[in-house]
Order: sequence, then structure tokens, then C-alpha cells
Amino acid sequence: MKWTTVLFDFDGTVFDTVEGITKSVQYALRKHGMEAPLESLRCFAGPPLVDKFMEVFGVNQPEAEQLVTDFRERYRPTGVYESSPFPGIRDLLLHLKSSGLTLGIATSKPQPMAELLLDRSNLRELFDVVVGSTPGINNDRKSDIVKRAMACAGSDPENTILIGDTKYDVSGAHACSIHCAGVRWGYASDGELEAAGADYIAADMPELEAFLLA
Repeated sequence: MKWTTVLFDFDGTVFDTVEGITKSVQYALRKHGMEAPLESLRCFAGPPLVDKFMEVFGVNQPEAEQLVTDFRERYRPTGVYESSPFPGIRDLLLHLKSSGLTLGIATSKPQPMAELLLDRSNLRELFDVVVGSTPGINNDRKSDIVKRAMACAGSDPENTILIGDTKYDVSGAHACSIHCAGVRWGYASDGELEAAGADYIAADMPELEAFLLA
């Protein structure tokens, strides 16, 4: 299939943000007398945080929203900078861009934070569209974000694909009637992408590039 627009998830796909996110989740939990090892909190890198706190720790929505507020006490001044682009992502983006593809970001991360990190890493210029969650409580549906990104890019479902690393990306893409390619270098658990029904799974960036440009 010939794609014209390629949308990328951010956390776990373009940027390795797991350190800052897990440490900030742990910080929030400790404020409420809860403990969890950092490795067990990798699942918080990417999906809407309110939903994830409710799912993992069984809290109600107001409690989850407070945990997100506490998370941001550490994440905004410190955690956001505990991140870096995945090795090889710049070359991948340059090759796709030079092939005439429209590139975009569709992320559950608050948009100003995604733009900040892209600017700091000199990657912002490679994306035609950057769409993130609405500032405030980070709980936009992935499908809503993808729809906004497609609208900004002026793309049609049959020519658009989302690249992501978790089940949330797969379900969000399919809810918008577009394909989703999963990537192995992100934060999905074993078998997660297969169970979610990813249309394609790339082991590494050269494999993803070959698929997108085939």
C-alpha cells in the first residue's frame, strides 16, 4: 500500500521517555503512601495517565486525576528532560521526508511537552503536524488525537498509517479506520501488539523504513 501520511506516536516510538515517566509516577504514588518498583511502571509511558492509574492501581477518577497532578509536580521541571530520541530515529525521519511523505506526531502527551522535546532535539522541523493531548488532565482518547492530526495534515484514512508501540496506538488507529504498524523498540509487553491486532510489526527502524517505502 502506498502511504502519503505517516503519523508517529511519541513516547516509546520517537522518544525514549520511560525514565522520567516512571520516576514521576513513583513520586506521585509515594505522596499517597503507595510503592511500586520502577520496572513495573513502564506501562505508564504513552497511554492516558488518568486511565492508567485507574487500571493499574484501582483508584477512582478523582483520585487518578490527583495522582496526575502530583505526577506533574516532578515531571514538568525534571522528568520531561529525562528522555532522548531513540537512536536512528532522525535518519528514519529524514529518509521518509525525502521520499515525499507527510509526517506527523499524534501523541497522548500534552502537546507543549512534545513540541518542547522535539525542538530541543532539532526534530520539530521534520514533522508537518504535531498534535498532542489538550493541556490539563491528560486523558484525551488516542482516537480523538489521531483524528485531529489527520485533519491538520489533510489526510485520508486509506493513505494514512500510525506508527506506535502499544495496544493504545493500535486501537486508536483502528477506531479511525487507519492501519497501525507496531514497533518492537517501545514499551509494549510481550504479545501486546499481536493481541491488539497490529497490521504490521517492525523489529527495528530499517525494517519499518522498508515497509513504509515499499
